[in-house]
Amino acid sequence: MHGVWTPDQIRAAEQRLFTRTPEPAVMRRAAYAVSVHTARVLTEFTGGVAGRHVALLVGAGNNGGDALWAGAFLRRRGVGVTAVLLAPERAHAEGLAALRRAGGRAVPAEGASPDTAGIGAEAADAVERADAVIDGIVGLSARGPLRPVAAELVRRVDVPIVAVDLPSGVDPVTGAVDGPAVLADVTVTFGGRKPCHVLGAGAVHSGDVEVIDIGLADDLPDPELYLLQAAEIGLGWPVPGPADDKYSQGVVGVAAGSATYPGAAVLACGAAVQATAGMVRYAGPAADVVRTHWPEVVATGSVSDAGRVQAWAVGPGIGTGASGRDVLRHVLDSGRPVCADADSITLFANDSTLWDARDPDAPLVLTPHAGEFARLAGREPGEDRVAAAREVAARFDAVLLLKGNTTIVAAPDGRVLVNDSRHAWPATAGSGDVLTGLIGALLAGGVEPWLACGYAAHVHALAADLAAHGAPARTPAEVGAPIGASALLAAVPTAIRTVREAALS
Repeated sequence: MHGVWTPDQIRAAEQRLFTRTPEPAVMRRAAYAVSVHTARVLTEFTGGVAGRHVALLVGAGNNGGDALWAGAFLRRRGVGVTAVLLAPERAHAEGLAALRRAGGRAVPAEGASPDTAGIGAEAADAVERADAVIDGIVGLSARGPLRPVAAELVRRVDVPIVAVDLPSGVDPVTGAVDGPAVLADVTVTFGGRKPCHVLGAGAVHSGDVEVIDIGLADDLPDPELYLLQAAEIGLGWPVPGPADDKYSQGVVGVAAGSATYPGAAVLACGAAVQATAGMVRYAGPAADVVRTHWPEVVATGSVSDAGRVQAWAVGPGIGTGASGRDVLRHVLDSGRPVCADADSITLFANDSTLWDARDPDAPLVLTPHAGEFARLAGREPGEDRVAAAREVAARFDAVLLLKGNTTIVAAPDGRVLVNDSRHAWPATAGSGDVLTGLIGALLAGGVEPWLACGYAAHVHALAADLAAHGAPARTPAEVGAPIGASALLAAVPTAIRTVREAALS
């Protein structure tokens, strides 16, 4: 897993590092990495490095210093460098001196002959003729959107941007973007990923995140968040071995859909089948339709007749009336792990006695979207979705998967997984039913609930990407074909094969 650390954790680790290594040496190490990645960007987008021009957007403080030192390193490679100083009187002195010694220029953002937006002529020229821009406007202590002059400079950029540590204007802790902010192509960060690189709009604004080792590894505490990688998902995904049979591979029960709205049952059962469950048992009024679409599913009309299962996926389309409540109560009393989605969550919110039906020793997974979360928790998730998910997971002693462009998976003990899809293709009717079936199959296969949710969220997002593009998108801006949940479901086997191949490569 990749770790994600808060700004406070990173700053504390840096202070310990500075007792062993002088801060200027650490800054130069970080800045050199920024220069290397900027050179790579120049090569990719212009075909070369020497003779190109880079503009530095430089604020006060150490991020500005990193940008200035990076500019000095680029000058030594034959790059023309102009630093646009947003706070000239507070620019990092050593970095500015290094840039000038290397032959770089520095101009004020609001210099002589400003235009109607307040930008000086030299600053405007530097940005408009740049082949790449380095964002060193603000650092991890900043909050809120870009100020007007910085925002106007960024608006004029139409070349790749390399951000130092984080895209300026993105909240470092929540990833929220509440106004003008840098949309980086690459973010070069130091020591480890920060929440802004993986949460919400910040994940999109960060572009490709490059993590640079500056010597912090021994000083970092346990991460605040975790990111699963494709290879470890592929290793952990249950696939049949030589000694397996349909029972050892996992039997999952699906209670979903209705006679009027059978689609949820078809999608959830299909996902469980595609996820390599050993057997799928369906229980509900859509049994005939499920058999038509998935003849391998053992279908019956009632949960009481379903037979033995190793986990349940319940909720999509069961309704919020008495019959839905009875289904949920029966499943909760089974003593098996349960993934509760959709109508199940509304039933929990409306009837507190349902919690009493739960076997306290059986794991429970709740998978709300923002509206269902509000019904369950009594409040919206808000900007700090990680804190909100943690609080509700602990309150209900359940693994909580909070759906969204960035999916948050919180365990009752406080552990949090993040899956950033960087696109919104799964935001289509029925896609949640597919996710429920995937999680149910993994629970039946014996995967620990927190990891089961993380595995399923990753494969679900990858399947949506594959369905939309025919291959994983390279950037968040790439446009794919519109998809429905059926197309997403059809791509699940390819998504699973992709993570398995990553594990074996």
